[in-house]
Amino acid sequence: MASINRIFNISKGIGAICGKMLNLQLRPHVVNKPLLNKLSVVPLLQSSQAIHTTIQRLDVMEFFDDPKNWGQDEVKHGRAWSIDELRIKSNVDLHKLWFVLLKERNMLLTMELECNDKMELFPSPERIDKVNISMENLENVVRERNRAYHLLETGEDGERPQSMVWNQLGMRQLYRQTEHLIPKLYNKKWREAHVFRFGGHAVSKFRRLYKEKYVYEKQITARRREVQHVKRLLRRYPNISKELIAKRHPNIDLGKILHSHDGIGHYAPNQ
Repeated sequence: MASINRIFNISKGIGAICGKMLNLQLRPHVVNKPLLNKLSVVPLLQSSQAIHTTIQRLDVMEFFDDPKNWGQDEVKHGRAWSIDELRIKSNVDLHKLWFVLLKERNMLLTMELECNDKMELFPSPERIDKVNISMENLENVVRERNRAYHLLETGEDGERPQSMVWNQLGMRQLYRQTEHLIPKLYNKKWREAHVFRFGGHAVSKFRRLYKEKYVYEKQITARRREVQHVKRLLRRYPNISKELIAKRHPNIDLGKILHSHDGIGHYAPNQ
């Protein structure tokens, strides 16, 4: 009972103190004016100037470009971030830069879709490519750091395990392993979707025809590259020896190239 009375008296004392504090009023004659004159507001102004805030916009206009760029044929922009520039930045800066690039890409894709819908010209579409290159370089830098960290801590690169396997068509493909709750020996659904073997007459015929097509396209590509090389030589050196070109490139039709508009350039062919 004595403890209850003690607590009650303490609460009454606290209530009286709070009441007196609420009744206090600050009168004008109480303020010390000389003290106020001695105070300087310059440090306060300097501290307030050091604070920098940006305008925060959370409306739909975040997905659109600056209105002054609407209807322009070209918008001034910079180049993509290189890997060497990103390697010297901290993880915090890379994290912030990733979201800046992501926001910029969303804005550019929205503007491109809107311009296509309105049948208008999208200014400087190469900005999308530069943003994608920057994001790809940033991912490569982060992957390098993750690999270095895991190699230092665990002795492994920490990358997702992958291997080259055969598919049902007899072609090699890259398979990236994933974690499953059920072992593959008992996972019937996984074994039906991932068959790493091939066989049969149809698959053998397909592989033979595919190899023939691959070799043919490779030969066509090499022949086209050789023809373009001869055309560049003729355009750059119009007085070059035709016999020497025919000797070094016997598989091309030099007469056909000499009578083509992109082979002779602005010079008439020699008769």
